[in-house]
Amino acid sequence: MAEKNDGIIETIKTIFWALLIAGLFRSILFQPFFIPTGSMKDTLLIGDFVFVNKMAYGWSKYSCPFSACPIPERIWGEAPERGDIVVFRHPTLNTDYVKRVIGLPGDRLQMKDGILYLNGEIAPQEPAGNFEEVFERQGSFGTVPKCANGPVGEGAICVKERATETLPGGRTHDVLNVENYSGMPDNTDVYTVPEGHFFFMGDNRDNSTDSRFDQRVGGVGMVPFKYLLGRVDRVMFSAEGKRLVYFWTWRSDRFFKKVE
Repeated sequence: MAEKNDGIIETIKTIFWALLIAGLFRSILFQPFFIPTGSMKDTLLIGDFVFVNKMAYGWSKYSCPFSACPIPERIWGEAPERGDIVVFRHPTLNTDYVKRVIGLPGDRLQMKDGILYLNGEIAPQEPAGNFEEVFERQGSFGTVPKCANGPVGEGAICVKERATETLPGGRTHDVLNVENYSGMPDNTDVYTVPEGHFFFMGDNRDNSTDSRFDQRVGGVGMVPFKYLLGRVDRVMFSAEGKRLVYFWTWRSDRFFKKVE
């Protein structure tokens, strides 16, 4: 009987230490994150599985599950660079978002006819062909993509215009365009990024709720540094289907894919 009790105790200890190590790994080093929406296409696709590098920017209270870290603002780490892909906690909705850092503290930004202007200088775009995908419900949310080639039926090819944008400093990434809007989100006022805040945008410019939209109307607004969780450097795994067990939907060409 004593041996049986000892075995149960050892099992409990093993589970405890395994959970503790997993929790520390998630809280301190890397956090797994599934891409749930298409706001970062074509850099990140719905169903991509990434690890968020928490060491890149240090740690704040939001780095731990349930925002439980006893940290007032942020310790260690460095501020993100323009062009980094970042997972951050929405300041009011308590939801994790993934977007690209476009504006740094002190920057002035504006969108004119779908083109980004930073501190009065244009961020040039070069045509890069089209991004094509099947028009169907995607991911666990069952969302359907927006198409530049008009309403298309289920199973048809959905097309978006693609361009390569160059940010100050020389970093490049692809952006998508669905439609040319006379107002938001293609034409905006001038935004000035406050000290200690960052301006985020999705690469799928016409299908992204980001810093162009105020938090009071469901947007992201300017995001304080303390809400940043970490940087996305690589896609580890990817699947088109709603369940990982659907192996026939795996995108093997995206496994361990570096993202820019």
